[in-house]
Amino acid sequence: MKLLFLAPLSPKTGNHTTAERIRSYIESAGHTCELRDAGEFQSPAEVAHLVNRDPPYEGALAIHVFKAGRLLLDVHVPFGVIFGGTDINEDVKDEQKRVVMEQVLQKARFAVAFTDKLKEEAELFLVAQSSKIYVQPQGVQTEVTEKLCWTDFLRNSGVRNECVDELRIFLLVCGLRRVKDPLYLVEVFSGWHCKNLLNILVIIGPKIDPVLTVEVEAVVKRTTGVYLAPEQSQLELHAVMKRCFAVVNSSVSEGMSAAILEAMDLRVPVLARNIPGNAAVVQHEVTGLLYSSPQEFVHQAQRLLSDHELRERVVRNGKLYVKKHHSPKQESETYQRLVGTLHSA
Repeated sequence: MKLLFLAPLSPKTGNHTTAERIRSYIESAGHTCELRDAGEFQSPAEVAHLVNRDPPYEGALAIHVFKAGRLLLDVHVPFGVIFGGTDINEDVKDEQKRVVMEQVLQKARFAVAFTDKLKEEAELFLVAQSSKIYVQPQGVQTEVTEKLCWTDFLRNSGVRNECVDELRIFLLVCGLRRVKDPLYLVEVFSGWHCKNLLNILVIIGPKIDPVLTVEVEAVVKRTTGVYLAPEQSQLELHAVMKRCFAVVNSSVSEGMSAAILEAMDLRVPVLARNIPGNAAVVQHEVTGLLYSSPQEFVHQAQRLLSDHELRERVVRNGKLYVKKHHSPKQESETYQRLVGTLHSA
């Protein structure tokens, strides 16, 4: 079966990683799957024209019901959609977008939500058949490069400190866009750093929103204890995460944060902002720590520094949680089965 797979494909983002992983599952089942960036297309008519080209596509898949799913509204082949997170958390607040997403779900053969909570939100805000929406958590695979030089990484990020091995690096992994709120912790963290110079916040991720990127660069330049690291490959990023004291999430909304799950898999403690998408995977004081304000972040970070038993517990439980609930094997079987339903359409 020949499939078209549309997704927002900004490099080195969670969507890109997820799309590549799902494509590999589909192709390992013997299908041909062409992954294309939804940003390449202006209208559903363009995608319909592509699908009809010889040899034609026999089915389609999309990550993000609005950004990519709307482009499938004119195709005459069966398709499925995968909720991204911002579609359910943010786009439903816009009535025009909400109506379009309802149309997509009505036409879709199936939809996939990463969590029960996202499925409930979809049923609440969009007119969607419950039986159409399947819950499949993201599968997690981590691999670490052995080639990372930690000292060079820190130096390239602007960290100048002789006591490299004593530093407590808090790593905020996020693409630079508003929904990730990369500056949320900066001011309070800097104040905390001034009381203990070994506590460092490093922000790392692709520069997606150019206006916000300029703002982040300017703020970081004038703020002590906070640094912006150059982008890394997935292998390098996992190696950096493994060397950190904790991985941080400060997003306004999330579907399911790949960085949080990868940190758990790498046995790194997680400090995540208390929003529904994060609370669905981080159980406070069990698999990680949640915070609701920058001040509470500092409080929870101090607990992680002083309470070794707490640190060991969340690391151990986080690893077990990912192993149990985020198996790539289970994820693979789900997508192969669902894509099979397109084939039998």
